[in-house]
Amino acid sequence: MAEQSLPVADQDASAEEKPSSRPGVSRRALLGTAGATGLVLGAAGGAAGYAAAPATATPLTSVGSTEVMFHVKHQPGITDGLQARGHLVAFDLTPGAGRKEAAALLRRWSETARRLMAGEPSGSDDTDVARDAGPSSLTVTFGFGHSFFSRTGLEKQRPVALDPLPDFSSDQLDKSRSDGDLWVQIGANDALVAFHALRAIQKDAGSAARVRWQMNGFNRTPGATAHPMTARNLMGQLDGTRNPKPSEPDFDKRIFVPSSATPSWMANGSYAVVRRIRMLLDDWEKLSLGAQEAVIGRRKANGAALSGGSETTAMDLEKTDAKGDLVVPINAHARITRPDQNGGAAMLRRPFSFHDGIDADGVPDAGLLFVCWQADPLRGFVPVQRKLDRGDALSQFIRHESSGLFAVPGGAARGEYVGQRLLEG
Repeated sequence: MAEQSLPVADQDASAEEKPSSRPGVSRRALLGTAGATGLVLGAAGGAAGYAAAPATATPLTSVGSTEVMFHVKHQPGITDGLQARGHLVAFDLTPGAGRKEAAALLRRWSETARRLMAGEPSGSDDTDVARDAGPSSLTVTFGFGHSFFSRTGLEKQRPVALDPLPDFSSDQLDKSRSDGDLWVQIGANDALVAFHALRAIQKDAGSAARVRWQMNGFNRTPGATAHPMTARNLMGQLDGTRNPKPSEPDFDKRIFVPSSATPSWMANGSYAVVRRIRMLLDDWEKLSLGAQEAVIGRRKANGAALSGGSETTAMDLEKTDAKGDLVVPINAHARITRPDQNGGAAMLRRPFSFHDGIDADGVPDAGLLFVCWQADPLRGFVPVQRKLDRGDALSQFIRHESSGLFAVPGGAARGEYVGQRLLEG
């Protein structure tokens, strides 16, 4: 769980609420809220009070009206800020479905994503789940798994970077909840908007693909804090201070595949590593505050390194205390995952927390739906995770339960669908 790649990794403080999407009122305008007089119920009861509400329209709230564009250089849902609700879902092509069926499916999915992200109905047979809502920063992102290429006869177009991830000693993977031919990431700042998209994508799959696995996640809702700040994960730690920032000169080089890439269909795309990482919260919460901070290497209250300063102050790896001991322990998570300790390996983390209930022993099934983006996972995720395997203090408090690696092509131009250059090239 790297500082840039795993659960307690730091994330750009602006990632939770950065204004990366375009504000504006959706075509699906929200009806005006009843004024004080409209809320007063008379002797005739609630129905009369409701009927008395003024019919004037008012703008959507800032959360509901914010729209993310579908036709962009890089697919949406990569550099956009953290969203309050997310769904990750993998599909396998059905027996007999091949390249032709996959192309038709991606064409349907792309059109549905474009419509929903604009706050429009999904098309035919819309479920009306999000009828009263605006776009709510909805993003829908599509990727291809390793197995997709053999199932569609496109093995020669499979990127080397999509080779299966190596085994890690901390893995306890459930194969039925790992990998997949196709992967879809859905995020929104409204739970009904996110579910509406999930249902539409599932229905669009039709007879071409079936769900392999599906996971639900959440983050803090934008506006829940007095000012924009780094999100916290379920361990209570600020999660993501050292995430790469788009303002950095080498950001695109580290996160996105160059336009001159081979294969060419991956130009402007990225690779997503997806891991379901369970946090052993009962064990974690038994630790004292000081012990938790020693495991991470940062203060729980403000994310500052144990070597001093604020959240964004550079960590002093050589600083010692009065006894001569390192202030930031040698096996602290934040020390191990620093890019300068891993040959510059970097990835853009964009996770969701999850909670899938409490088992018979009262233990929460909760943790992180870890999603990280990089131009090459062999230079991003893999070296950091290998180092974590060799001695991360956090490893005894987490369990990697599922895993996937997906090639996510660049955004679709107007009139195109995602993956068209692969499927029709």
